[in-house]
Amino acid sequence: MSNGDEQRDSGYDDFLDAIEDGEPYYLESPSGNGWLPPRIVDPRTGERDLEEADLPETGEVVAYTTHYVAPPDFADDAPYVVAIVEFGPVRVTGQLRDTDPDDMEIGQEVEIGVDRKESDDERLVVFYPV
Repeated sequence: MSNGDEQRDSGYDDFLDAIEDGEPYYLESPSGNGWLPPRIVDPRTGERDLEEADLPETGEVVAYTTHYVAPPDFADDAPYVVAIVEFGPVRVTGQLRDTDPDDMEIGQEVEIGVDRKESDDERLVVFYPV
């Protein structure tokens, strides 16, 4: 769907809204486990009393891959890098921006943001080098 016709996914879109507002968060269980919205139960413990906690300002790349051939929803974005970034107790997946794919490194420090895909203008989680 394009920008004007987006269907709202309350948990995910709330998370993106919080990132755009400069207040990214994760959900923490009483046991201290961290999860991303829209999770409502800690799958490790079954606890349901998840509370919002501030996402650290920066994270560390723990894995990445460069996509040269993309599915139709990302065709105009290729080549692009998808990274898994550890922000304290949670890992977030998103596109890495403002970095040459050949310059990527495990351990690279990044900040989280929200941008739009070139292919269909939908919002997505992105990371920017610090």
